[in-house]
Amino acid sequence: MEKADLKPASVFKMFAEINKIPRPSKHEEKIIEFLKNFGESHGLETKVDETGNVLIRKPATKGMEDKPTVILQSHMDMVCDKLVNVDFDFSKDAIQTYIDGEWMHAKGTTLGADDGIGDAIELAILVSDDIEHGPLECVFTRDEETQLTGAFGMKPGFMTGKYLINLDSEEEGEIFVSCAGGKSTTATFNFKREEAPVDYFFMQANIKGLKGGHSGDDIEKKRANAIKLMARFLYKENEKFDLRLARWNSGRMHNAIPRDGEVVFAVPADKKEEVKADWNVFTHDVEDEFHVTDTTMDWHLGSTDRETVIPKTVSTNIIRALQAVDNGVFAMCQDEALAWMVETSSNTASVQTSDDKVVIVASQRSNVMSNLENMCNTVKAVYQLAGATVEQNDGYPAWKMNPNSELVKIAVEEYKKLFGNEPVVKGIHAGLECGLFSEKYPDLDMISFGPTLRHVHTPDECLYIPSVQKVWSHLLAILKNID
Repeated sequence: MEKADLKPASVFKMFAEINKIPRPSKHEEKIIEFLKNFGESHGLETKVDETGNVLIRKPATKGMEDKPTVILQSHMDMVCDKLVNVDFDFSKDAIQTYIDGEWMHAKGTTLGADDGIGDAIELAILVSDDIEHGPLECVFTRDEETQLTGAFGMKPGFMTGKYLINLDSEEEGEIFVSCAGGKSTTATFNFKREEAPVDYFFMQANIKGLKGGHSGDDIEKKRANAIKLMARFLYKENEKFDLRLARWNSGRMHNAIPRDGEVVFAVPADKKEEVKADWNVFTHDVEDEFHVTDTTMDWHLGSTDRETVIPKTVSTNIIRALQAVDNGVFAMCQDEALAWMVETSSNTASVQTSDDKVVIVASQRSNVMSNLENMCNTVKAVYQLAGATVEQNDGYPAWKMNPNSELVKIAVEEYKKLFGNEPVVKGIHAGLECGLFSEKYPDLDMISFGPTLRHVHTPDECLYIPSVQKVWSHLLAILKNID
């Protein structure tokens, strides 16, 4: 498949334009300006709220003025991750895409289809002159990927529609009607560095090539977590030897399973060969343990230059805490109809070391708010016991399913007419902005769907091209027939 053959052409044209514009989370100024100019240049009512959300209104096509107003919503920011050896600046460089079969990829970086393809669908509808629809409000929120800042900051009344279609889901043929709530936990270990004993040997351990993935969508797939793997090795060695930790850096995004990491530590010089032997055994065993999910693990252990270290007590507490803390699936849904879905989970997302502190970030999710609180407290307690200062953000609420949704009925019926089979109506363990919208707009009828994406939040992110046409056709059918 060539780029010239991409369909719908208008959607992929808009996606290419969007990918020229830097849009890291919390740095969306350029994409906000682009969207504002886009709406105004097409003669459409456009407004930007004080948070930075953009709304562009399009009047109904002739004869459809009495249709209810539909909100189309996506987020403008993207997760910025790249391969270690790729030279790329997300603050100024354009995403470079290529096609492999029926999949679109980016060259060494995240693709930005989460949620750039949703943005592109909205823009293509805004510029069209041959689509039948009632009044539309196209909404682009900022900073969804880190703290849902746009949805949190949006005031009631910014949107006025009766129905909302969120275009931020990642499996064509599935219509989402609920999502998990979530929080982030940040643990900080403060210390004053010191010199390691004179006869200590310094070593650097690296791991890369893990699958990683989205900490909500992919958490049940039992993929390896780079931080937890390194914690397992360091815990065993710390129990055997007088190990001193110097640096630990792994993971970048709070909502991604970490794929790589680096640790610098020191051990008595006469124990270095034992450490190397343990490393070889450990890595072999772990590769066997994850032989299904992570087939390209790349390990390295070697000597490195001497440097100051974290005091022994703090070093041990960090290692023990990261060995002990819950990670992965905590509970599956108790409802028999949803027994396949994760209810509660936690992901240890990043460890970053500076001169005087180690900062650990983990994210917790649950469709049951009381169990979300329990999971957050469980993680918090581990770090408190280890002597860290722990902070948790306010989080975001779950989105509860509306069993009487008219929008769901319409979406299912139109899908069946188009494709001859029923879509799957389900909940998702990831967070969606619909949870916050449901609090501010309690009468809003909402669904979420989108094209098929794989490996989001990683440089392996890819978009299944044929699914875009199906989503486009489905969306236009809903807009034409909603009443």
